Amino acid sequence: MKKILLIIFIVLIECGIFAQVPIKDSILIKGGKVIDGTGAPARSLDIRISGDVITEVGRLKPRQGEKVIEAHGMVVAPGFVDIHNHSERGFANDPTARSQILQGITTIAVGPDGGSPWPVGDYLNWCEKQKLSTNVIAFVGHATVRQKVMGKDFKRTATQSEISQMAELVEQGMREGAVGLSSGLEYDIGNPSTTEEIIELAKAAAKYKGIYMSHVRDEADLVMDAFREAIRIGRDAAIPVQISHIKLGTVGVWDKAGDAVKLIDAARKKGVDIEADCYPYDAWSSTITVLIPSRRHDDPAAVKRGLDDVGGGANVLITSCQAHPDYEGKNLDQIGALIGGNAVDAYIKIVRDGGAGVVCKSMKDSDIRTFYLQPWVMVSSDGGIGMRHPRGAGTFPRVLGLFVRERKWLSLEQAIRKMSSMPARRLGLNDRGTIKKGMKADIVIFDPAKIIDRSTMTQPMLEPVGVAHLLINGQSVVRDGIVTGDRPGAVLRHQ
Repeated sequence: MKKILLIIFIVLIECGIFAQVPIKDSILIKGGKVIDGTGAPARSLDIRISGDVITEVGRLKPRQGEKVIEAHGMVVAPGFVDIHNHSERGFANDPTARSQILQGITTIAVGPDGGSPWPVGDYLNWCEKQKLSTNVIAFVGHATVRQKVMGKDFKRTATQSEISQMAELVEQGMREGAVGLSSGLEYDIGNPSTTEEIIELAKAAAKYKGIYMSHVRDEADLVMDAFREAIRIGRDAAIPVQISHIKLGTVGVWDKAGDAVKLIDAARKKGVDIEADCYPYDAWSSTITVLIPSRRHDDPAAVKRGLDDVGGGANVLITSCQAHPDYEGKNLDQIGALIGGNAVDAYIKIVRDGGAGVVCKSMKDSDIRTFYLQPWVMVSSDGGIGMRHPRGAGTFPRVLGLFVRERKWLSLEQAIRKMSSMPARRLGLNDRGTIKKGMKADIVIFDPAKIIDRSTMTQPMLEPVGVAHLLINGQSVVRDGIVTGDRPGAVLRHQ
């Protein structure tokens, strides 16, 4: 008799008769194909969330009063972690980070390319008070600390005393929660620095188990030397190295991605912890002056060589120009004709008048494909809120829609690993990036047959389609494709 009663009791529990009404934030994601972020094959599983944590993964039944998200026909994956994002200023205008969350991004790393908010601690405190939709983690920028120490006198080699002061600032940033040191060695403030200077600052970050992330010194004809410098910094500073937005950006190095892969693979085999990220577009966005590596911006011959290296002035689109807003949306060939000259004349005039932001179409799909196929290359946007480049609103859906579904370069499992567990691990986020019990409930649910970017070079802010739901720390920031306005993001200070 006791055995029969016990069986009846168990059946009643299974049916939910005696189940306690769960806390109001208990959620069941049911019926989707779960891709857990590790690279493992998709499985038909359900996910239960309590508060901000995943509490169960398996074949689950709804509990009494539990909120259910139906995910039939959808992919359920860890929220995407963008290791290279420029939203630090954009959060002030849009704390919901609409253009980011509609891509499935749940965690944003700010402060790349050597430029970071300062002090890092004050910025992270501001993020907490602002209440953002996404999680945020920050780098401390090399150019930021260099200018703090050297002021406007940065166009030279730093003294040992100045390097020591910079190192102290890097350590301050790390203590305040930065995840590592970023550099932008192609840009004006970072470019005059020696490799030895960077090594010393990277050592300061390494003391706190940080990483070194770099926009390398040259992404054009001298890119292989720039990769070698990054490898040396990692080796000599004993720090993990992240090559930002790996690319081959000029005609002279097109089709040499295989050589870059061999170089980096050789370093990895020798024990250098070096990885990279890549965005899925054949055009980069930067300041106009990076087109001329010699920095001889008023020399017509040097300017012509620089423009020829990227395929000519027609490939250089002006996206922002304070002195000449009427130039925006035009390329250098068009502007040259407007002023009665050519692309070289247009470049020289724009730089003399204060410079401009540009988008430059100068990479090849075959090289991008080679990089994406490497197990050590992850996805990043190099975008952000308000970015005047399509990657700001379209990166992650583009990879899933174009590279996975249409071109079949990658499987869904491979792509999602490159968007979730890889960058999460690189940033030391041990409780995010995969779907399993005990992990934070950062989860994206998308339609694999529909997800795609819509942003273009001329309409860079068009929103993508395909993300049905996005949960950050267990709260819905996108529900049925609509931004909810909820702002449950956390500041993730590096420990």
